Amino acid sequence: MFDKVLIANRGAIACRILRSLRKLGMAGVAVYSEADAASRHLIEADEAWSLGEGAAAGTYLAVDKILDLARRSGAGAIHPGYGFLSENAAFAEACEAAGIRFIGPTPEQLRVFGLKHTARALARAHGVPLLEGSELLDSVDAARAAAAAVGYPVMLKSTAGGGGIGMRVCRSDAELAEQFDAVRRLGQNNFSDAGVFIEKYIERARHLEVQVFGDGAGAVIALGVRDCSVQRRNQKVLEETPAPNLPDGMADALCAAAVKLARAAAYRSAGTVEFVFDSDSERFYFLEVNTRLQVEHGVTEQVWGVDLVEWMVRLAAGDLPPLDVLARPLSPSGHAIQARLYAEDPGRDFQPCPGLLTAVEFPPADGKALRIDTWVDAGCEIPPYFDPMIAKIISHAPSRDGALAGLDAALAETRLYGVECNRDYLRQILADRPFASGHAWTRCLEGLRYVAHTVEVISAGTQTTVQDWPGRVGYWAVGVPPSGPMDDRALRLGNRLLGNHEGAAALEVTMSGPILRFNCDAVVAITGAVIPVSLDGAPQPMNTSLFVPAGARLILGTIAAAGTRSYVCVRGGLDVPDYLGSRSTFTLGQFGGHAGRALRGGDVLHLPPLADHGAGSSLPPALVSAPQALRTLRVIYGPHGAPEYFSPAYIERFFATEWEVHFNSSRTGVRLIGPKPEWTRDSGGEAGLHPSNIHDNPYAVGAVDFTGDMPVILGPDGPSLGGFVCPVTLIEADLWQLGQLKAGDKLRFVPVGLATARALARDRALEGRTLSDTYATSLTHLGAGAPPTTLASPIVLDTGHDDERLVARLSGDTHLLLEIGPPELDLVLRFRAHALMQAIEAKALDGLVDLTPGIRSLQLHYRPEILPLATILELVSMLWDTVCRASDLEVPSRIVHLPLSWDDPACRLAIDKYMTTVRKDAPWCPSNLEFIRRINDLPDIDAVRHIVFDAHYLVMGLGDVYLGAPVATPLDPRHRLVTTKYNPARTWTAENSVGIGGAYLCVYGMEGPGGYQFVGRTLQMWNRYRSVGAFAGKPWLLRFFDQIRFHPVDAAELLRIRRDFPLGRVAIRIEETRLRLADYQAFLARESADIDTFRQRQRAAFDAERERWIASGQAHFEVDEIAPDQGEDAPLGAGEHGIESHIAGNLWQVLVEPGQRVAAGDTLVILESMKMEIPLTTPLDGIVKEVRVVPGSPVRAGQRVLILEEQA
Repeated sequence: MFDKVLIANRGAIACRILRSLRKLGMAGVAVYSEADAASRHLIEADEAWSLGEGAAAGTYLAVDKILDLARRSGAGAIHPGYGFLSENAAFAEACEAAGIRFIGPTPEQLRVFGLKHTARALARAHGVPLLEGSELLDSVDAARAAAAAVGYPVMLKSTAGGGGIGMRVCRSDAELAEQFDAVRRLGQNNFSDAGVFIEKYIERARHLEVQVFGDGAGAVIALGVRDCSVQRRNQKVLEETPAPNLPDGMADALCAAAVKLARAAAYRSAGTVEFVFDSDSERFYFLEVNTRLQVEHGVTEQVWGVDLVEWMVRLAAGDLPPLDVLARPLSPSGHAIQARLYAEDPGRDFQPCPGLLTAVEFPPADGKALRIDTWVDAGCEIPPYFDPMIAKIISHAPSRDGALAGLDAALAETRLYGVECNRDYLRQILADRPFASGHAWTRCLEGLRYVAHTVEVISAGTQTTVQDWPGRVGYWAVGVPPSGPMDDRALRLGNRLLGNHEGAAALEVTMSGPILRFNCDAVVAITGAVIPVSLDGAPQPMNTSLFVPAGARLILGTIAAAGTRSYVCVRGGLDVPDYLGSRSTFTLGQFGGHAGRALRGGDVLHLPPLADHGAGSSLPPALVSAPQALRTLRVIYGPHGAPEYFSPAYIERFFATEWEVHFNSSRTGVRLIGPKPEWTRDSGGEAGLHPSNIHDNPYAVGAVDFTGDMPVILGPDGPSLGGFVCPVTLIEADLWQLGQLKAGDKLRFVPVGLATARALARDRALEGRTLSDTYATSLTHLGAGAPPTTLASPIVLDTGHDDERLVARLSGDTHLLLEIGPPELDLVLRFRAHALMQAIEAKALDGLVDLTPGIRSLQLHYRPEILPLATILELVSMLWDTVCRASDLEVPSRIVHLPLSWDDPACRLAIDKYMTTVRKDAPWCPSNLEFIRRINDLPDIDAVRHIVFDAHYLVMGLGDVYLGAPVATPLDPRHRLVTTKYNPARTWTAENSVGIGGAYLCVYGMEGPGGYQFVGRTLQMWNRYRSVGAFAGKPWLLRFFDQIRFHPVDAAELLRIRRDFPLGRVAIRIEETRLRLADYQAFLARESADIDTFRQRQRAAFDAERERWIASGQAHFEVDEIAPDQGEDAPLGAGEHGIESHIAGNLWQVLVEPGQRVAAGDTLVILESMKMEIPLTTPLDGIVKEVRVVPGSPVRAGQRVLILEEQA
């Protein structure tokens, strides 16, 4: 037997072969294209070796690479699977020459049977019935002559073809001439052989095949007849065994003919002899021999109880018993049917659909009644280079009816999202009469009309996303924002109008809307900001339920008046998968909604079947009135105010100001332009140099936080933690107004009390249930009078003293911020905050949404009608007293060892970008490490390095910059490097960069802006789709009170780790331990003198750096912001339409040029993808304004390739 077997293949067959190798006790060696880096076969293999980037020619067909990896890995044999090199005689010879066993037929057998014309000659010589046909043809004229002799219709075939590639039915000389060169080209491109021939085409044919296995010495057995008649464009779709409804004795005759042919060649290993069966004459004809394992081999294995892969391996190793011994106990049992699940869109002529699978769910499979051969998990990318098969689903039962029912049930329970697939098409075939009756033929699918409950995105608009309400709640503590509709009022009213649940998933449209083609009947409502709406060119009203017939196009224009966002609600809601309990899109985190991003042209959205076609109802006019010129946002004063942070005069000015919305506003936050704050302190102390800085604390959505001197209203995609003060927080009832603010709008803040805020919240809820106008009326009665001169303090509880002090501050009408002890970094305070959090969690309070800790704080998000504020304050006061009386606190703490690429190239690139586009002369540029050294009075950068790698960083918060990103500080105060943050912030930071800001270290959870000073980069803190290995079933890696220890790796090694860690192929060391407060306090007391000396030197260096800034004028840097260059995602102008590619591939032809007039349906460009030529057509009449691609260039899915202007 072999110690190792290399699998020269990918996908489901590679996983299938690995299963047999494990059973045999052999190590499996996987090879892969980088496009398949997330494939399950890499994870399941004992070893995995990369074949490099690119398509099959440079990877799975690269003989030299594969043989080299076989030698380097020590593999004694190669299993080629099916496709690729499985029938390549030269490869088989090269394996043998290299001393590596080829698991399959002999090279000579591969040659004889591999070319269809030589296989036909052998069959003819041994009396196997043949269809009339030709030899190889070298020209169209020769093909015409052969067709005349055979008689139309004929099948034009590539002699080296397979998988339905290179086969065309031709019914006339004209069709033959048209297809001749195309078939030759397909044969050359896919099989390196341009040879073609023709054979007679049978109109009502069945495709039958016999599974054979030979020992290479003349013994051959047959394992029944499979029916593979259900085909689309000569590509098998469903396969089953035994073949149903054959005449008596026909199965035996087919098996006898197959065995005779295989014996004639002394066939070795597994193979399939294929036949065409003429249902009218009840005669069969030889078609070809597949000298490999077939895709459909699984149905035979299920019925016969064999493992063909095991037989192949054992035969190659010389360990297989004689075939007559193997065959003696074999007896077929029951019926098996296989469905091929493909990444293709049956609604768009079966175009392949490469892309990211964001959700993958298969039903439980026992391997007997249900077997699923697949290679995908959520997070896998379906590449555009290879066959788009996702899985083979095989049902086995005692009867055909039972197998059919089992397969249909399994398909119904299968859930794939992110790419289109043929699941529903397969289910419709199962129910269609030809297959259901067992009388399918090769062209029976031509009579099947596919019904798709889908919406196609023809053009996506500026930014269109899927959102639901209330969004993703309960994960604020780990840095997951709620997302959801930015104007939840419009979405909820739209759903109410359609009879949906008020939070059903809908489309949020920002500024410019999409063009949507409905493939089924639907009822929709468009709400929110006024936007032009038309249905097949006919204008339609907003805020009204509209019937959209199948095939119609819904076109949304551009918002020209007030507001920013409109909503497209659909009866029944959009059918997208949940992610952490919500369907909302969080584009920054790349999850939720459709593929975790804004929609692109070519996307397909799914709808439930429409049960109620009723339409025409409208919302009451009072609920859809236009916003006032001066927006009024009602707020609760707090959590931070005067005189602690701001002067009382400034707070008065804050409420009196008409603030202007800054152009750089988004779903993360709305930035405001107005008077500069008057601060009552000169810095944030340990928290940072700017007086706005505080130790990181949790925010509430709607909090107005001062990031430096500029206020930002935190949006639904904003961060959960931050180190900035917040003087006011929007009330829950008015949060929807954030979604309709655009650059240049004017607004003012009006303070209200808690009772008013909750009354308005109840009015909002009533509005959704009954369409009451009480809340809408409150908006119109808001005058522009002066705000009150006195404000109630946001502090609603103040108990204890010094490090046992607890202050409760209002943060809006649904959040309460608890601050502990003095405003300083003291781990004792964090210990107590953690103990208080655990005590509150243990109460399992009804109405408590989530608890989010900060450095010295804890925020409660609660439902006041269920859990009143007074109840919370009473409980918190009691629990705090218990925490403070505890003589010793102890918490679980893991030591998590993480790799760190010191001064990583990604960090240096971010600094370069910052110096080029934001601030060239910042004190921390060009080297953040030199800045850290200088501000901490260390002798050299190596001293900085030693501290970072020696420190135990205690995780005090998660989600500082989203998605489980830790904010941590060293347990030993002498390891606490203190810095200030960038001002202004960076516009770009690489995912998982590691930085220091204030006294804290942070690992950036995702790509985005940032301000911490870089030290390096590490591995992922968040795993979007696979909760594997160290993630322990959750998307986030770290927990509160973990201790991070870094160890050095170089940049190249980190890239490898970052590729493999989310897939579970790299383990990290995690030590379980505990932290005792008493032990930590004893350590501080023991080292206090040295710690004080370190702090004094550090403080002096910090103050000296600040003085240098003041002297040089750098302390308060001002910058005129420039709108970011959005490149191809820049908003389109009025009357412009982007044409996006719905699929990845290479551009073959550009058929238009700028200035050219085109009509709806005209082909603009042609792509090549997944062995197909795919045209992109224009959805409307227009003039080509810009062509953004050239022939030969790669095109990604969603890429804008042209811009059209509407014709006047």
